[in-house]
Amino acid sequence: MSAERAARNRLISSFRNRLQEGQRAICERFLTTGNALALLHERCRLIDDTLCDLCQAVNLPASLAVLAVGGYGRGELYPASDVDLLILLPEQADDALTAQLEGLVCLFWDIGLEIGHSVRTIEECLEQASGNITVQTSMIEARLLAGSASLFAGFSVRIKAALDAKNFFQTKRIEQEDRHQRFGETPYSLEANCKEGPGGLRDLQLILWTTQAAGYGNCWKDLERRGFITIDEKQLLESSEAFLRDLRTRLHLLAGRREDRLLFEYQTALAEQLGITATATQRASEQLMQRYYRRAKAVLQINAILLQNIGTALVPPREEPPQPINERFQNAHELLDVVHEDVFDVTPGAILEAFLLLQQHAGLHGMTARAQRALWRARTLIDDDFRRNPTNRRHFLELFTYGNRLTQALRRMNQLGVLGRYLPNFGRVVGQMQHDLFHVYTVDQHILQVLRRLRRFAIEEFAHEYPLCSRLISDFGNPWVLYIAALFHDIGKGRGGDHSELGAIDAAQFCADHDLAADESELVVWLVRQHLLMSRSAQKEDISDPTVIARFAEIIGDERHLVALYLLTVADIRGTSPKVWNAWKGQLLEQLFTATRRHLRSSEAPPMPAGVIAQRQEEARRVMRFLALPETIHERLWEQVDTVYFLRQSAEEIAWHARVLHDRRKTDTPLVKARLSPLATGLEVMVYAHDQADLFVRIVGFFSSADYSIVDAKIHTTSDGYALDTFVLLDVTNRHSEREMISYIEHELSQRLSRHSAGEAPASGRVSRQVRHFPLQPLVSIQPLVSLEADETGKMFVLTVVAADRPGLLFTIATQLAAHRANLHTAKIVTLGERVEDTFLISGGHLEESACRVKLEADLLKQLQL
Repeated sequence: MSAERAARNRLISSFRNRLQEGQRAICERFLTTGNALALLHERCRLIDDTLCDLCQAVNLPASLAVLAVGGYGRGELYPASDVDLLILLPEQADDALTAQLEGLVCLFWDIGLEIGHSVRTIEECLEQASGNITVQTSMIEARLLAGSASLFAGFSVRIKAALDAKNFFQTKRIEQEDRHQRFGETPYSLEANCKEGPGGLRDLQLILWTTQAAGYGNCWKDLERRGFITIDEKQLLESSEAFLRDLRTRLHLLAGRREDRLLFEYQTALAEQLGITATATQRASEQLMQRYYRRAKAVLQINAILLQNIGTALVPPREEPPQPINERFQNAHELLDVVHEDVFDVTPGAILEAFLLLQQHAGLHGMTARAQRALWRARTLIDDDFRRNPTNRRHFLELFTYGNRLTQALRRMNQLGVLGRYLPNFGRVVGQMQHDLFHVYTVDQHILQVLRRLRRFAIEEFAHEYPLCSRLISDFGNPWVLYIAALFHDIGKGRGGDHSELGAIDAAQFCADHDLAADESELVVWLVRQHLLMSRSAQKEDISDPTVIARFAEIIGDERHLVALYLLTVADIRGTSPKVWNAWKGQLLEQLFTATRRHLRSSEAPPMPAGVIAQRQEEARRVMRFLALPETIHERLWEQVDTVYFLRQSAEEIAWHARVLHDRRKTDTPLVKARLSPLATGLEVMVYAHDQADLFVRIVGFFSSADYSIVDAKIHTTSDGYALDTFVLLDVTNRHSEREMISYIEHELSQRLSRHSAGEAPASGRVSRQVRHFPLQPLVSIQPLVSLEADETGKMFVLTVVAADRPGLLFTIATQLAAHRANLHTAKIVTLGERVEDTFLISGGHLEESACRVKLEADLLKQLQL
């Protein structure tokens, strides 16, 4: 080894050890003191000293300047952040200098620094900054590390002179809007990004970038002195920034890399580091996220106020006197403004009046920063006396009865902290995330999403989205009672106990306080108490069974309650998660709604099953005549099926089966037929084969391997020993190729069933990170089916399984049923995000004996916990 190479290696080793030891000591001090800002500054100083000494060690020409830019230039280096450098040249580098600089950059990497670097002259910097806002932003934070102070001074003057503060402000504002859109325009995601997400650190940095570019100041204290923010807002900004800074620092250390997302795998550890412990009703991670959401919400609010104030200072609006609205409010450039900043102190009731005026005046498109700030400050005036005031109660109710812009009004009230002050129980669920594996919004945001869905039903422009819902709500009369019910339907979450019952108590008190009529109060309270009834019935019960419809209709009572519950249920599911709703669920709900309405409108006694069977058979015959099928095509099949078949299959399905099987009923080869589902989504597959003990297991294994989710299964056995099973499938991979998959399913499944081999387990896959880090304790229950037919009670059993979704889950359940010789009759497969709630109608397997039911439950639980 040459002496030169050996010297270089010694230099690298020395600087690398110095860097590693220094960073280790800095991180250890942080874990002891919890002072994130000290860590950022100490890491900057460590890197500064290391880089300066390294430049000196390699004899970097004094005519150059090495600048820290970006976050490093700002003096904040997070544990895993890049070190951004600009090597400034007085003129274009010659070959020798280029080689020297390349060697220097290699040294930076060799000693363990992740460097983001550029090498430019001042002219090149100006050219790059003119077309790239990111480059321009990084340069306004530049500071000198080593080299020519005069070159850096000239650079600073030229960059500042070229900066157009107004254009910079507008561009950064658009950049923020685009960034917020990438994150769904909400800080309330399950795994929020504490740097880039709405309400994150970047929103705070953007404010200071724009004020620095405009010459208004470089810190919150400067903005307070200039009157852009109040001292309270300054303190809130400082505390929010400190909280976000601390979270991001801990995230980098936990992940051991640059990670700004509050991922599931880090949430519990972060909560523990911050001293947060679980309670009886909330995980520690949920409390952590609630703190984060509330901080992010405050950052968003002050960000909006500040940007509006900065924009007004940079681009003053045209001289135009405000138009009076009343003695408290005025229209200032199409924004609601207060006539003076103490309006709410003088007249606290004007707090709710402000939101009413925004609803009632179409020419108003928002609020001035002054009005927002005054409302933000005045929210603490909402106390028990305020809530008891009859005028305030009337104003709050008018927000709902007026209806227009209701969602906007409530979102703004929530953002400003007014809604949670007026309804303290709503305030408790603000920012509350529940890791139930299917809700993707905090409780308050979910409630507002449900309200938004209901309002869309009532707006003509959206009638094409939900034709039935739009028609029903237009004929409903006083739809505002639905909005009140939506506001309270989940308000009881997080308190322990049944949130529906807790919410109903809150709703009853609200209705009494706000003088709702008796029938309106009854409907609101009933809806809150029963808001889960329709989705559970549609997805877990056999809604083709008249006894199920009769039992459901008895609980509903009348058509107005039915319509109200249907509308709220659709809005509730749609407002839970984009993953939860699909056309299949929509059709199930509509079928249950239609059947129940028909039942309620009938003045006769509930029809007996035999009457239903005759009616369904006649409907099937009509379908077959429409298809020009022979009159007797169905007879042999119908002789072999029992009454349950006609109760559970639709007339259209019965006709389909008859058409397919009329000349192949005695086949020895398994027959598989598939078609596009008549419900407009997914595939419907019929399997007809000699009955076998493991037939269902093998079918389920095939569908799972083909990446299909079974959402409905109807299992029948004919009197001559054939299985006649029908499945509804949804493609879990979104291939959008259902028609192309029909031939594949018919051929491949038929071939596999012909081989009479044991059921193949589907290929294993990975469970989601949410399931992995927030496991759901599985629940298994087997209960006797209570039938209106006395001799049927006790023969059939309802198996309910609640578990975290995972690949092959249904195959596991089917395998256990087969092992216990339990016969499966129907299956309702409900997937709610990452959670499944499946219901099976089973018999046989000595389930009449308690010990056999207990054994099946125990074996299922054991498998589900693996």
